[in-house]
Amino acid sequence: MSVTQSSLKIGELATGPDLTVPIFSLKAEKATAPSVYIQANVHGAEVQGNAVIYQLMQLLEGYSLCGDITLVPLANPLGINQKSGEFTLGRFDPITGVNWNREYLDHKLDVAVWYEAHQELSNPEIFIRFREMLVEACHQRLSGEWGVTSGHQQAVNLQLMAHKADIVLDLHTGPKSCKHLYCPEYEADAASLFSIPYTLLIPNEFGGAMDESVFCPWWQLSNHMNAIGRECKVPVSAFTLELGPQEYINLEDALVDAKGILAYLSFRGVIAQEVEPAKMSRYACYLKDYKKYHAPMGGMVEYLARLGEPLEAGSPLANILRLDLYGSERVLTPLSLSQDCVPILHFASASVYQGTEMYKVMTQVFEI
Repeated sequence: MSVTQSSLKIGELATGPDLTVPIFSLKAEKATAPSVYIQANVHGAEVQGNAVIYQLMQLLEGYSLCGDITLVPLANPLGINQKSGEFTLGRFDPITGVNWNREYLDHKLDVAVWYEAHQELSNPEIFIRFREMLVEACHQRLSGEWGVTSGHQQAVNLQLMAHKADIVLDLHTGPKSCKHLYCPEYEADAASLFSIPYTLLIPNEFGGAMDESVFCPWWQLSNHMNAIGRECKVPVSAFTLELGPQEYINLEDALVDAKGILAYLSFRGVIAQEVEPAKMSRYACYLKDYKKYHAPMGGMVEYLARLGEPLEAGSPLANILRLDLYGSERVLTPLSLSQDCVPILHFASASVYQGTEMYKVMTQVFEI
């Protein structure tokens, strides 16, 4: 295995200097397995993925690579450096206000038309041509006469690298969060390999995120081919790993997640050695059953429900303190939900506006 480090320019500051991201390329002596792309820290405060990449690189030194791996930590230099006091604000492009993880190119393909023009090719040849088309579409988007926003410039450059891989992992965290995995419904079996207790099974639709920008075109192509009687398994896999809370680094915990990624790469043949997945209970729900709870009133919140632990209907979720209402029965408002759930994340601050997305919870949970 050889390791090389390079960088990619993804933008320029107003004062002139380039914005660049580091790239670590791990090359197999003879690549016979799927290629891999892993990125971290697209949101400025979500730093734990960098620690996971570090631990994964350390682990990989002891294994034989059968597929090439590209690692991109610190993937959003502008967002990472977007600070206000002790807090990192890098979730949204400060120029446009758009979420950095909703800037990827939606190819909006007519796969039936594209397939008709390439149907005489073998499946491997179709996959090569399809990948070339996705990559070229990204190049064209970036080189258009009218230009693109800073956020789109960054995202599509990252997407370009991702489109060249067979396996894509996008490492994120929540505000205050337990670990959870976004996994395409058609690839649910993969959830049993990562060291992550909760999985959200997402539909095969583009919602703007990196994983969807990668797997949706391939699913559309494979679905069309199967529908007309030509057997085709989706050849590209993409997942988003949510690795706990933001503004937080824990190397010991990062090692746990790196070993989970290693188990998945072992299963896919990317490394020659066998790595068993962690023995743990794993649970899932469909994305439609992942519910957002919005603050019914403004105030100061005491978060009571423990993240990653089942919460029975009617059990305390949170209290909202309103000192301006002291002396009335509304000074402290207890909150609860009418159905069983598992709280996955909550808002980072204890002060909320009315309507703030306070909690996200999994309902209709089942073991996998």
